[in-house]
Amino acid sequence: MSDDPTQVQEFFAARAAGWDSRFPDDGPAYAAAVAALGLRPGSRVLDAGCGTGRALPPLRAAVGPTGAVLGADLTAAMLAAAVRAGRDLAGQLLRTDVTRLPVRTGALDAVFGAGLISHLPRPADDLCELARVVRPGGLLALFHPLGREALAARRGRRLTPDDLRAESNLRPLLAASGWRLTSYVDKDARFLALAVREA
Repeated sequence: MSDDPTQVQEFFAARAAGWDSRFPDDGPAYAAAVAALGLRPGSRVLDAGCGTGRALPPLRAAVGPTGAVLGADLTAAMLAAAVRAGRDLAGQLLRTDVTRLPVRTGALDAVFGAGLISHLPRPADDLCELARVVRPGGLLALFHPLGREALAARRGRRLTPDDLRAESNLRPLLAASGWRLTSYVDKDARFLALAVREA
């Protein structure tokens, strides 16, 4: 899919109403990915490109009532679906572009991004923006409930060497953007790359 913001917005707006019903079994995968972040009670976390907010309840459970959970997405229809599902109760929803966040520098402890990296128009710059809003030592999780091979197969495609999520591409991309890759899992049932914000 294109990484043009308008096309991405149109793609998700057309699919928002039925998004959760297309992927009804992803809940445990989201919960496991959030658990892997190791968030503490009171942490401040952003779900970047939150869509229908499937990560918001496990993020809220991880940070507890004293923590802060933000869900940011560019597509109003996806945020409306999150509200219909009651997920706005788990976090504050923001309609905004995650490449230009209205968040103070260093204000967050972590960023969670499900399916995000393939939709960033300028991945190096956009990962720098995510680094900007996270304190040194803070965390980034890039997640998808399917691994690279399984996702490509579902879309009727083959993996290519320029796939941003390949470890050989992702590690230097993150390093150039203020992150250090600390864990990389690419299995059929899960893609999860964890990184720490460098000082």
